[in-house]
Amino acid sequence: MAKYFGLNKQQGHGGRGKTTVLLMNLGTPDAPTTGAVRRYLAEFLSDPRVVEIPKLLWMLILHGIILRVRPAKSAALYQSIWTEQGSPLMAITKAQRDKLQQSLSDAGMAVNVDFCMRYGQPSVKETLKKLHAEGCDKLIVLPLYPQYAAPTTASAFDAMAKELTTWRYLPSLHFINSYHDHPDYIAALAESIAEDFAKHGKPKKLVLSYHGMPERNLHLGDPYYCLCQKTTRLVVERLGLAEEEYVTSFQSRFGKAKWLGPYTDATLEALGKQGVDDVAIVCPAFSADCLETLEEIEHENRAVFTQAGGKKYRYIACLNDRDDHIEMMANLVKPYL
Repeated sequence: MAKYFGLNKQQGHGGRGKTTVLLMNLGTPDAPTTGAVRRYLAEFLSDPRVVEIPKLLWMLILHGIILRVRPAKSAALYQSIWTEQGSPLMAITKAQRDKLQQSLSDAGMAVNVDFCMRYGQPSVKETLKKLHAEGCDKLIVLPLYPQYAAPTTASAFDAMAKELTTWRYLPSLHFINSYHDHPDYIAALAESIAEDFAKHGKPKKLVLSYHGMPERNLHLGDPYYCLCQKTTRLVVERLGLAEEEYVTSFQSRFGKAKWLGPYTDATLEALGKQGVDDVAIVCPAFSADCLETLEEIEHENRAVFTQAGGKKYRYIACLNDRDDHIEMMANLVKPYL
């Protein structure tokens, strides 16, 4: 028919019909260098979902101050966690893609699994263009942010929608915006903590540290804080922890505005000074280890705790490519397949 109407091969529509599961994560610089980090931060911090300051004022601050100072400091931190495979986040996300592909294929599902990054490479735009060229007409998008937040989940949707507005033929679309209370997510998270307890002993306090957000977001209707609290409640219930055995906190604040609290570093300092000298810390808002977990939590906050009198401090890794984490992803997307 394409030949009959004078269409070339790409203009014909008979080759469509492919289904793709697309994993989306935040992103990473291409290299642990000042230049690569500057490019990454410029894209990340220019997102109006991330920084809600009048654009002209923020661009002056961003390009006049932040991008002149922060890239070199951040590059040094990235160098401390970089591996032979590159960025840990990139390597883990690739492993998640491959294992999820295998899981769905083993289940007899004819589906393609791919991934992209909200900032950096592979970009949302170029990944979607590739999927379109391959004939994708059913797209299941899974942002790897367990708890919905506008600066993360909604920003991922923004980038995807921006590209899709240029398409003549849109795919059937399913966008999974949160899985903070999904039974398989809670089970996998609780099991990872239980395994740590079995290996190292139960700490005096379990710290569940979530990525920070400005408190203003909560007052404007962002449910992130509430979703984090629910994740904590479901996990500690499954573990059978009493109220005095755990605490929820928030890390990685930026700027002078008030952020969601209590702050992780201040919490760890207070625990050390109070004589709580044995803590384990886990980051339920992260699906893969990255700079914030491997450097900020593993190293910076360890120093905060030990300098305050703490003795035993251990970081419990993200779910990464654990089998139960991959099974959770598969169960999340199967209803849409």
